[in-house]
Amino acid sequence: MGCSLFTSLPDATELPGIGQEAWRQWFVRAARLVIKCTPDNGVALFYQSDVKRAGLWVDKAYLVQKAAEEEKVSLLFHKIVCRKPAGTVTFGRAAYGHLLCFSRGLKTDLARSTADVLSDAGQMTWVRAVGVEACRVACRFVLEQTTTCTVVDPFCGVGTALAVANEMGLNAIGVELNQKRARKARGLTL
Repeated sequence: MGCSLFTSLPDATELPGIGQEAWRQWFVRAARLVIKCTPDNGVALFYQSDVKRAGLWVDKAYLVQKAAEEEKVSLLFHKIVCRKPAGTVTFGRAAYGHLLCFSRGLKTDLARSTADVLSDAGQMTWVRAVGVEACRVACRFVLEQTTTCTVVDPFCGVGTALAVANEMGLNAIGVELNQKRARKARGLTL
């Protein structure tokens, strides 16, 4: 059976008290741990949106890919998820997110490929959530291309990925340090 992991790692603003470089090192270590904990028959999925700090872009997809390279796992897909309509000017956070999928033991079935660009992330259950439609794409991949039946989100926020996994018939386990978000995650239904 096993599990697949699906998460969005926090950016530096969510970890007050550490500087940008310390956060980058933490981020890569955390991504490596998520990948290490993913069984060979599962996938590690990350949803990350780039942010601007002090006028410079922080490319969180690059940091996840750096961790994956260090763990010697394969990139199965990298999708761009539009958080805002194309052409929208944003400040601070990009109008798009990255949905990345890695595995140590799986290869993708090209006959089951899906769009590389998702034009709408879907309903946002909170400002930093993964959109519901992006979660559905990720969970559908788990259902159709892995033998796993559980989705684990070690940074679950308000539980969007967990609620979508349950909606699609998958088991879901989440971990959240913030008690207010954890309470919301326990009760979130779509």
